[in-house]
Amino acid sequence: MRLATWNVNSLRARSELVGSWLSAYQPDVLCLQETKVKDEEFPVAVFHQLGYQVAHWGSSSWNGVALVTREPVANLSRGFGADGEEARLIAGDVGGIRVFSVYVPNGRALDDPHYDYKLLWLEALRAALAQAMTCGPVVVAGDFNIAPGDDDVWDPKALIGSTHVSEPERSALVRLMELGLFDCGATVPGEGPRYTWWDYRQGAFRRDMGMRIDLVLASESLRTRVRGYQVDRLTRAAPKPSDHAPVVVDL
Repeated sequence: MRLATWNVNSLRARSELVGSWLSAYQPDVLCLQETKVKDEEFPVAVFHQLGYQVAHWGSSSWNGVALVTREPVANLSRGFGADGEEARLIAGDVGGIRVFSVYVPNGRALDDPHYDYKLLWLEALRAALAQAMTCGPVVVAGDFNIAPGDDDVWDPKALIGSTHVSEPERSALVRLMELGLFDCGATVPGEGPRYTWWDYRQGAFRRDMGMRIDLVLASESLRTRVRGYQVDRLTRAAPKPSDHAPVVVDL
């Protein structure tokens, strides 16, 4: 199984790029985040003509998550079941694995109410994963808006006092992994940093001022099945790119 995750930062603006990428990489499962389209506005035809099915949750020009798959998704669910939820989580069974596509809240700033919301959201995710893992293997992939360690950011000192690297956020990520998950990006050997996000400003991509915040976490039972891991930097360098690069894991 080839599984990928990509925060596309507006599918409306990048449907052609996503279609080309699917043709080139041909994943079995693609988790999308920040589609920024309502369900009725999702460009389904782009995916159907390539042989993919789509399960999407989007309700506004913000957020939005999807599972793009070759085979039908079973037991589809959206969110945590709370009233007024933002479209940040979609999950379904694919090939015997419960796959979650997640877009974790950004947090904005350490003194912003959105930061507290982020930590509460991560606790809700932990509860949902704990329940799902009692039924079989799980993969949770997406934009976590957390860099797991200092090696996952271009300059730890420059980010002191910022979100994405704070101790409570990283502790929340550790609590998720303590359920019995491992980080695929930290498992497969590779050379140099594997950043997945670069700001559009200040020539950040050209200067490689990035962070690894797009993660694929998987149940420990899947560890021996991992055959490859890559960050597609070339797509981040394409015309009119997302600020995130696709991440691909081969099982």
